[in-house]
Formats: sequence, structure tokens, C-alpha cells
Amino acid sequence: MARTVAVLIGSLRKASLNRKLAEALMARAAPELTFQVVELGDMPLYDPDLEDAGPPAAWTAFRRQIASADALLFVTPEYNRSVPAALKNALDVGSRPMGASVWNGKPGAIVTGSPGAVGGFGANHHLRQSLVFLNVPTMQQPEAYIGGLGKLFDDAGNVATEATGEFLTKIMAAFAAWIERNAAP
Repeated sequence: MARTVAVLIGSLRKASLNRKLAEALMARAAPELTFQVVELGDMPLYDPDLEDAGPPAAWTAFRRQIASADALLFVTPEYNRSVPAALKNALDVGSRPMGASVWNGKPGAIVTGSPGAVGGFGANHHLRQSLVFLNVPTMQQPEAYIGGLGKLFDDAGNVATEATGEFLTKIMAAFAAWIERNAAP
């Protein structure tokens, strides 16, 4: 069955390593998955006063994009042992107004990447805590903390090693199966 996956990239940099990682993951996915990268950088910080005055257009557009997706793929770096502010803001915007969360019940997967050896472990687990509360059933295996991210791509942005490509393919195959087990009919 065809499924639409919203891809949320924690880094706002257009040439970020995590954006390259997201592109590599999407390229290795099963053909029944289609992807929509949902940009996070244009949304004002969540403020209930803005909600009460009529939500900003950027919030409304974001909520619509997430609501229309069947599943969620989070690809993010780690900032200070947590997720970047833009991604946390997206979680907050999507969870409001109370009782109308666009996240509810959508299967998700988290892939974190870092130039360092730890591969975004802290961000991965911090994001999982929020997703539990938001009722996003999150894929457990394979775990995806990708360290040394700066060395995984060649000058053209392609995955530089066959082993890494195989691991990314394994992640996306598991994610496709996860979506089928957990997506709303």
C-alpha cells in the first residue's frame, strides 16, 4: 500500500549533513513510500497567545502537512544532548491546540547523525521521550545513531561506502515494515 512519509530534518542548514543523510535514506526506501520534506525554519516559536489570536499561517501549513502524512521520519543532529530548537518547536506546534495533535498515532522512526563518534545518541533518546507523550509509535530496531557523518559522503553528496549504504537500506526496509504494522488503515 502506498504511504506518505513526512520527513522532519532537525538541522536548518540547507547543506547540512543530516539533510544529506535524509536524502540518502529516502533514496533507499521501498517504492511504496513517498516522501515530503517538511521545512521547520519558518515557524514562529510556539506561543499560546498567537494561537488564541488565530494561528500563524506557517503553523497552519505545518499542521496540514503532518496531518496528511501516514508516517514520520525524523532525521536530526544533536545539540547539547537534545534536539535542535526548531524540531522541538515543531513538536509543540503540532501538538496544539490541546486535543488536536497532528502527531497522534502516526508511526515514526528516528535517525540521528553527528560528525562525532556518538552519532546523536542523546538527541535520539530525548526525542523518543517526547514522541511517547505524543503517541507516535516509534521504531525500536535497528537503532540508528550514525557517527562520523562528515566522512560518510563523497564530494557529490553520495554515500561513500557500501557498508553505510547497506545499513541505510536496512533502516528503511525496517521502517516500511513498521509503517505497515502501525499505520491507520
